Amino acid sequence: MNTETHTPNAIRRPTTGVKISGFFPKGQAHSTSVTRITSPPTAIVYCEGNFAKIDGKTANGLVRHSQAYSILSVIDSTQSGRDSGVILDDAANNIPIFNTLDDAVAHSAAVPDTLIYGMAPSTGRLSPADRSVVLDAIGRGMNIVSGLHEYLGDDFEIAEAAFRGGVTIRDIRKPKRSKDMRLFDGSVAGVNALRIAVLGTDCAIGKRTTATVLARALNAQGIKTVLVGTGQTGLMQGAKYGVAMDAVPPQFCCGELEGAIVAAAEAEQPDVILIEGQGALSHPAFCTSAFILRGSQPDAVILQHAPKRVHRCDFPDMQMPTPAREIALIEAFSDTNVIGVTLNHEGMSENDITNAIATYSQELGMPVTDALSRPEAHLLAMVIDAYPDLQQGAPVAAI
Repeated sequence: MNTETHTPNAIRRPTTGVKISGFFPKGQAHSTSVTRITSPPTAIVYCEGNFAKIDGKTANGLVRHSQAYSILSVIDSTQSGRDSGVILDDAANNIPIFNTLDDAVAHSAAVPDTLIYGMAPSTGRLSPADRSVVLDAIGRGMNIVSGLHEYLGDDFEIAEAAFRGGVTIRDIRKPKRSKDMRLFDGSVAGVNALRIAVLGTDCAIGKRTTATVLARALNAQGIKTVLVGTGQTGLMQGAKYGVAMDAVPPQFCCGELEGAIVAAAEAEQPDVILIEGQGALSHPAFCTSAFILRGSQPDAVILQHAPKRVHRCDFPDMQMPTPAREIALIEAFSDTNVIGVTLNHEGMSENDITNAIATYSQELGMPVTDALSRPEAHLLAMVIDAYPDLQQGAPVAAI
């Protein structure tokens, strides 16, 4: 079994003897033959001890939305026996959580095609316990998908096991060779689609989720929208265009993102291109927001914020910025406008959400909503109010 036949953007790398793949935006990949199938490969998501937590954001995203894989179950012994949708969103999605890989496989009608490593630990590396699970999955004939900074295809033990088992390792964050990367050339200015970046005040705050919900709402309204992924989860979910920004050498970041946006515009002719944000422009541990703003040259920005989050993820001594401060920084850094704020309701009651929406709306003088707890129409209105011509299908002028 070989996920490269299911993934148009996966590239064969025969140098180690095992089929190892990276992700490349459409139009920028090396030549490869593709076998089309009618249904996505099945997958179990491994998220031991981290489901519904910040470091489990990849698993959280995949059970909410996945076009590339049919998610069958999640592994997390601390949540075993529960429905993943109920845990995340108080609504059953029939994706159960199991104690072990044995339990998850036993629940399936056949051995699933893929094990997805569903965590994004700050170390970016595989623990010894996780390694055992990966090797166990390979021994069962399952392909491996990982978004770690540590490339599993470069790990001798794992690569050798995959070779013996005839399975594929897909390292989402493994970039192209530098000689195949592109520099920024300004061609993004010729893109006619409205470009909106969804940025945030911290990492793992819901930017991708908000962008996914907004893309769905716009498309449902007949406003053709393409989401460009910039992180491992979005690419695992099946973003047709994108690049794992934090794995690209800095000199190529803007050009690689620009190339993905131009490819999306030329191939899809969309009305709107949404660009998934990463980290936060104000966060000293991340540079990706700066590259996203430079490479995409967005007409507008939507800012995601978690009102109850006191400090930055993994940085207990680093206080969260206010939305007003982040907005001022974004608009000073880039020739763009923030058109609204969306909330991450972690740790918030229903009253907290209502009060925060009212307070921030008044303080900031712009629309505020929560993409998950409030109707999608509110998020849609945020964009339509800023760009009313979208509703009529007329060319959009930047505000």
